[in-house]
Amino acid sequence: MSDLLRLFPLELVLFPETALPLHIFEPRYKEMISECMQQKQPFGVIRVLPGENVNRLAEFGCAAEISDVLRAYPDGRMDILTTGRRRFELMEINEDRDFLRGEVEFFDDETENTVTPNELAQIRSRTLELHASLLLLTDSEDTTVDKGTELLSFQLAAALPVDLDFKQSLLEMRSEPERLKLLLDYYNKIIPKLKMMALGQQRAGGNGYIH
Repeated sequence: MSDLLRLFPLELVLFPETALPLHIFEPRYKEMISECMQQKQPFGVIRVLPGENVNRLAEFGCAAEISDVLRAYPDGRMDILTTGRRRFELMEINEDRDFLRGEVEFFDDETENTVTPNELAQIRSRTLELHASLLLLTDSEDTTVDKGTELLSFQLAAALPVDLDFKQSLLEMRSEPERLKLLLDYYNKIIPKLKMMALGQQRAGGNGYIH
């Protein structure tokens, strides 16, 4: 059996190459994070699935590396900044410690490309264009995106106000072109709706009636 990965179940989805700030306050997680820092090891962020069973976890998660300790409190609490690294599939859960650990298999994208380099460049360009349009329509901040990263889809998806099922599906996909196509489909559906809403608000003017 491979070394067990310490697990941090959360109601969120962490992507590779994206930042996640965390406030560590529960005794079991203070112990876990302290061990990770001392041994310079990552831990696994994995989504808690909705339902009555509070221990029901997703099958896939993402390793998190502690990149900075923002604040350490006298009682052992910590504000830390983590960065998503490699994704993993959870094969088996171990409950021998106060916190969960898991036997996992790490994975990356499949090497075989379904599109040519030129087609991928066009998809990336179009996705970035629509992402900028969405941020403008929603009056959202333009977060820093590394346009040269091979995992552009994850950086873009991290900033989107989409449901966790959508984000989880992106996390599990093993093809960057397919993830970008899924994001394009999302943008093409949501942007026209947002434009219609904005137009309706403009027509309403100041009197509350649509002209």
